[in-house]
Amino acid sequence: MNDEKKRFIQEFVPGKQVTLSHIIANPDPDMFEKLGIQEAGALGILTLTPSETVIIAGDLATKSANVKLGFLDRFTGSLVIVGNVSEVEMAMVEINRFLQNTLKYTPAEITKS
Repeated sequence: MNDEKKRFIQEFVPGKQVTLSHIIANPDPDMFEKLGIQEAGALGILTLTPSETVIIAGDLATKSANVKLGFLDRFTGSLVIVGNVSEVEMAMVEINRFLQNTLKYTPAEITKS
């Protein structure tokens, strides 16, 4: 029997892209409590690479729509936007538009649940 241990090396090579762009309309109130953020009509969830892009996306979101930042992590590229469904969608559309047209990022389709 071969007792040799195998070693896996994982590398993260970020491209300029929006990897996830999803809106959760009318989430269960328990979700807001678990996330530790203020309750609202919708959550917009984005994952961006390189991860520092969330700083730009957060700025775009708050300037383009009446939304709040629920969570922003410049180390993982995660951004959560909160507000009503139409405002969250407006912010997500603007983030995708700006990143694609101005910074030449690969956008992600905005999905909803």
